[in-house]
Amino acid sequence: MEPAARPAQSGPMIPARRPGVLTLIPGLAACAAVALAAVAIQALELRLLGRGWIDAIVLAILIGAAIRSVWTPPAAFRPGVEFSARTLLEIAVVLLGASVSAATVMAIGPGLLAGTAVVVVLALAVSYAIGRLLRLPHRMAVLIACGNAICGNSAIAAVAPVIDADAEDVSAAIAFTAVLGVGVVLLLPLLGAALQLGDVRYGVLAGLTVYAVPQVLAATMPVGAVATQAGTLIKLVRVLMLGPVCLGLAILTAFRRRENEAVAMSPRRGVAPHQLVPWFIIGFLLMMLARSLDLIPAAILPMLAQTATVLTVLSMAALGLSTDARAVARSGVRIASVVILSLLALTGLALGLIYLLALA
Repeated sequence: MEPAARPAQSGPMIPARRPGVLTLIPGLAACAAVALAAVAIQALELRLLGRGWIDAIVLAILIGAAIRSVWTPPAAFRPGVEFSARTLLEIAVVLLGASVSAATVMAIGPGLLAGTAVVVVLALAVSYAIGRLLRLPHRMAVLIACGNAICGNSAIAAVAPVIDADAEDVSAAIAFTAVLGVGVVLLLPLLGAALQLGDVRYGVLAGLTVYAVPQVLAATMPVGAVATQAGTLIKLVRVLMLGPVCLGLAILTAFRRRENEAVAMSPRRGVAPHQLVPWFIIGFLLMMLARSLDLIPAAILPMLAQTATVLTVLSMAALGLSTDARAVARSGVRIASVVILSLLALTGLALGLIYLLALA
């Protein structure tokens, strides 16, 4: 049972029946317009400020939500918007698997590899517990926990279809996580200097706490190449955890859904594999395996990564257009509190691992 404080839902993200291709055009065009605006603003940031402080993924949600607050898309837009919010996002998750190489991850050594995995698992549990203690709904608590422990916006976007999250949940989780993510990049070097961490230790701290890979680079490059290399490798391990976490959540969500529907889980009846593991999680794991076995040509890896980014921005634009900003605002204080407390807990776990392993 979800608590009464759950934000009002904007309706299911999946249409009752598969729409024809032509019916998708209006909604896809609207999402594309919002996505292009987000990319243009990010490019303007880079040109004027030398750095994209607000990612296009976040901008797409903010622009879409701003438009939704003054204009409700007509019914003709609904199929394309829903297709963008769900199917395009699932395809992007599959393509993300090609960005993870097991060989690269193993280069950091077994001790730090295992320790990073433990920190991610503990951070997931602690963040989820904080969210529930502060009376966030189950899905919102899961989204924030995954975003905090794994890789910020990308993790939230990947987990959302697995747990059937609402548009308001996804938008709010990404918005608050993105704002705090920028703050981490600015404040982490000060923490590293205060604690007198060396290059390796600081790099590990950045890799364990900063949300996005570009933000890891921004937080570590001023310190030095060693810190950047350490931070990037640790960050890749956290990204690698996205597949197993999504798989586990898919199984738990399937059983949770069946329990809520009061369907008997007898050994004879069982559960069909496709009911436990969504197709895009299998696709993610297969792409990760193919990358690890060098079955994907290196020349097309940048294209796959860029395609995944484009599809994600389009899906976030769709979520923004589906979001009731008033529903998000009602949960603002609690969500912000959970995100901040979760990040503090993650930082504490990261420092504990650094000193436990006595890194140089």
